[in-house]
Amino acid sequence: MEQQFKVVVEKHPDGYVAYPLGLKGVVVGDGDSHDEALNNVKSAIKFHIETFGKEVFEEDESVLEAFVTETGVSI
Repeated sequence: MEQQFKVVVEKHPDGYVAYPLGLKGVVVGDGDSHDEALNNVKSAIKFHIETFGKEVFEEDESVLEAFVTETGVSI
């Protein structure tokens, strides 16, 4: 069975960082490219579920969509 996850991939000056939405705990993958970070986070997700079981799934409904936006805050 294959479970689908929404994954955020961030590009930083020194590489890429990826993390899934909808899982409890910290699950992160990184790499020098988008694909490398995505492959690493897929491996991390599998390891996380194998290690901690199905309790790592968020109890609320799954994430339907994810948005990245920007806003200003006076400080």
